[in-house]
Amino acid sequence: QVQLVESGGGLARPGASLTLSCAASGRTLRNYVVVWFRQAPGQEREFVAASRGQDTKRYADSVRGRFTIFRENAENTVSLQMNNLKPEDTGVYYCAARHTSILRFEADEYEYWGQGTEVTVSS
Repeated sequence: QVQLVESGGGLARPGASLTLSCAASGRTLRNYVVVWFRQAPGQEREFVAASRGQDTKRYADSVRGRFTIFRENAENTVSLQMNNLKPEDTGVYYCAARHTSILRFEADEYEYWGQGTEVTVSS
């Protein structure tokens, strides 16, 4: 069983930065693919960024060049650095994990989820 805890959400102005963190309780995420999803009000959950190991990363077109996913703390934590935030980045951000080496981008492929952290981008 993997317990994931997100942190770092909040209110930000357009153009600002936030860093979200996803920490695994009591274990490493080294052999897990970890993905960040987000869900805006009234919309479906959508893929944001994925990480496999230290070097393999994938991003949604809407965030590429602005967001960076990275692992730290001996791969106990997978963080999402979000720069140049836009109002359309508003939503609840979830991290999810699966013990696999295959990258998947659909929410229903992931078995472990955090509780979500809310990000609001507004002037």
